[in-house]
Amino acid sequence: MKTTEAIADALDRVRIILHNNLKDLTAEELAKDPHPPIGWLAWHICRVQDTNIATLQGVEQVWVEDGWHKKFGMPVDPRDYSPGHVQTPEVVAAFRAPDAQTILDYHDAVRVRTLAYLDTLSDTDLDRVLDEPRFDPLPTVGIRLVSVCEDNLQHAGQLAYLKGLMRDGGWYPNRPQ
Repeated sequence: MKTTEAIADALDRVRIILHNNLKDLTAEELAKDPHPPIGWLAWHICRVQDTNIATLQGVEQVWVEDGWHKKFGMPVDPRDYSPGHVQTPEVVAAFRAPDAQTILDYHDAVRVRTLAYLDTLSDTDLDRVLDEPRFDPLPTVGIRLVSVCEDNLQHAGQLAYLKGLMRDGGWYPNRPQ
């Protein structure tokens, strides 16, 4: 298996978790305590992947290019998802996802770009060092992609747990979704 295929598989698992857990949630459930709520976690997953893939490709984010910010009723701030932008409890509490399907559609649009990008990468491309002096050692493209997977899987697990807590008083891994 190629490294990029493993990364694609990890991100496909995020997609499955999102679709399984968001498909039947109401707008109220997407915003329900505790914070950050499920809707914000799902949006953040999309934003992290979109921002990082666009940066690696040197292109505009899907968020901006395809106008997803409008569908979320948000400004076009390409750094809104957190790094360099403080997500205070008040900012997170004020966030409102329009509905689960919009989040899923945005995620799927980002996924299309991500998979297309991964298809272009060789092992040599994954070893390319990024010019990001704030990190020591400097990250590579491959390390950045692993970081996206780590962030996305962590938050997908959090939102699955929150849904189980909200609906069933806890998360039970053997219970059908």
